Amino acid sequence: MEDYVIEMLHITKEFPGIIANDDITLQLKRGEIHALLGENGAGKSTLMSVLFGLYTPEKGVIKKDGKEVKINNPNDATDLGIGMVHQHFMLVDIFTVLDNIILGSEPSKFGFLTKTEARKKVMDLSNKYNLKVDPDALIEDITVGMQQRVEILKMLYRDNDILIFDEPTAVLTPQEIDELMKIMKELAAEGKSILFITHKLNEIMEVADRCSILRKGKYIGTVDVANTTKEELSSMMVGRDVKFAVDKVEAQPKEEVLKVENVCVKSKLHSNDSVHNVSFNVRAGEIVCIAGIDGNGQTEFIGALTGLDDISSGKITLCGEDITKKSIRYKNTHGMSHIPEDRHKHGLVLDYTLEENMILQRYFEPEFSKNGIIKKADMRKYSDRLTKAFDVRSGQGAKTIVRSMSGGNQQKAIVAREMDRQHELLIAVQPTRGLDVGAIEYIHKEIVKERDNGKAILLVSLELDEVMNLSDRILVMYEGEIVGEVDPKTTTLQELGLYMSGAKRDDRKEAK
Repeated sequence: MEDYVIEMLHITKEFPGIIANDDITLQLKRGEIHALLGENGAGKSTLMSVLFGLYTPEKGVIKKDGKEVKINNPNDATDLGIGMVHQHFMLVDIFTVLDNIILGSEPSKFGFLTKTEARKKVMDLSNKYNLKVDPDALIEDITVGMQQRVEILKMLYRDNDILIFDEPTAVLTPQEIDELMKIMKELAAEGKSILFITHKLNEIMEVADRCSILRKGKYIGTVDVANTTKEELSSMMVGRDVKFAVDKVEAQPKEEVLKVENVCVKSKLHSNDSVHNVSFNVRAGEIVCIAGIDGNGQTEFIGALTGLDDISSGKITLCGEDITKKSIRYKNTHGMSHIPEDRHKHGLVLDYTLEENMILQRYFEPEFSKNGIIKKADMRKYSDRLTKAFDVRSGQGAKTIVRSMSGGNQQKAIVAREMDRQHELLIAVQPTRGLDVGAIEYIHKEIVKERDNGKAILLVSLELDEVMNLSDRILVMYEGEIVGEVDPKTTTLQELGLYMSGAKRDDRKEAK
């Protein structure tokens, strides 16, 4: 008999209008890394939420070490040694890193909170796994990559031996992903069992022992990773062959659409500028990418460019008009579309319906309102058209509350909305974050189509494959400055990495 530490047998979980898990069986061996692969909305996160006690299945049995167990809530899961890093982090923004890690497992003596031993344990774990967290930093002040590390430490602090990683690399840089892969291998070597949800086939090939595939809520099969290929996995996942290369002809850049001159943005964390003296342009008919390791000023720069944050000095021109001090709505209605980095904070109103989110920046237009009243039939028609075109899947269609949708389908909804709006400049920040290979293939095609239709594209991505495949020009940002401009046709990943790490820079101060 196989030594299964966890068995999920014939699990069925339903939501209004959808069977998220339809008679799924999953078996996790002790000490293995088991990948769970599937399209956006295939039911992966739902299945893991059942194991963690966030959902109760309608049918099915869960066994731990061969014995049936009842997991009614996350406390039950924790008592069984099951921990989970969620796709959308479960952190309290105004608490410190340390407070978030010990939350729910606070050490106390005589009824008083004692943090000294907890701090030592956290720092020991941080050093052991090279996670490098500042225990006193506030969550709201650290990068999403650092928040990911806090979530991992929460699990390790509780001495969990069954670890669920739900899209753990979706928000990490390539360097951080490499570190995480090492950590996962170390944890498995120590005897911990890992369930690993990802869309990234390279990661599965690198670290997973076995991979189970779900499609539209159903179990497709389990394969030994050593005996399969990326192409076979992607075909099992989406039910067809997927092209990994981006088809595009040579760019034909025309007039200048965006001009950025000597832009500086003050840091919220320290006295130095987070963005310093950045200048470049983007022309119609080209894709310009800002590449860099997360936390080097990209987020602050895009915030200043779109109006989400203040610019301290410099000038931004869009289609010949100075928009430096213009409002967000003005920019939205005068040629700028923006796929934001953080879909929950800046992309969606989670408790609105899908159709309401589709018209967030356009509800006041005559197409969607009359005398201040939303024209619901027109809103529904518009939403249905976009969701069909971009294959946005949801349980109840246009009236689905967005919070209940999978992260990938939330992302597709934002991409659909922003690409469909009238614009001359599309700012796409991590546009394929959390998307499966089929959806990535489609989004990449749409971005190239935008370029070929004469739109200017400013791409910000941490995915080096995406940077190299999509870009016509690459600008590298390091410590808030543009340190180099390279041609993706002639540069190498190694050269790009040198620029990104600050080991190499152009002689000129900024890329023109």
